Amino acid sequence: MIRFVAVLGVGYVLGSKAGRRRYEQIVGTYRAVTGSPVAKSVIDAGRRRIANRVSPDAGMVELTEVDGQTVIIPPQQPPRQ
Repeated sequence: MIRFVAVLGVGYVLGSKAGRRRYEQIVGTYRAVTGSPVAKSVIDAGRRRIANRVSPDAGMVELTEVDGQTVIIPPQQPPRQ
């Protein structure tokens, strides 16, 4: 997300200095690159890696006792309907 905002900022600055036509060219190139199936799969794979690091599957989380007075409650699966 940060990279996306940075690219937009750079595109805006370069576009405003070079004129509207150059800005449209930069935006068009960005959309062509990010719109390709290969780029989409790379972006999606990166998002999945980040999501797995931030919130791994419940089966992968190892619960350890903090101390004798603290209770750790494992996450529960929501009831299926």
